[in-house]
Amino acid sequence: QVQLVESGGGLVQAGGSLRLSCAASGRTFNNLVMGWFRQAPGKEREFVAAISWGGGMTRYADSVKGRFTISRDNAKNTVYLQMNSLKPEDTAEYYCAGRRGPRIGTHEAEYDYWGRGTQVTVSS
Repeated sequence: QVQLVESGGGLVQAGGSLRLSCAASGRTFNNLVMGWFRQAPGKEREFVAAISWGGGMTRYADSVKGRFTISRDNAKNTVYLQMNSLKPEDTAEYYCAGRRGPRIGTHEAEYDYWGRGTQVTVSS
């Protein structure tokens, strides 16, 4: 079993930056594709970014390309989401997720493990 705990959310002005972290417990972190999803009030949860086991491959939602960067440190069992040039529409609860298997998934149904989320609020 893998447990995921997010941190780093908060309130930031438009144009600002935040870095989210997701710490994983368990011995299988290196074998998990890791992703970030977000859910805004009244909307469905949506894919943000994902990264392969070794960190060599990444995928991003079009809405965050060029502004967000996903990375991982397997020695620390941690995945990060660096968010720059934040916009009010980035306001959401952000969730970390882990997926068994090599493929980088973009759908929440493909992920096996989930954190409880961290709130990001971007003021205009």
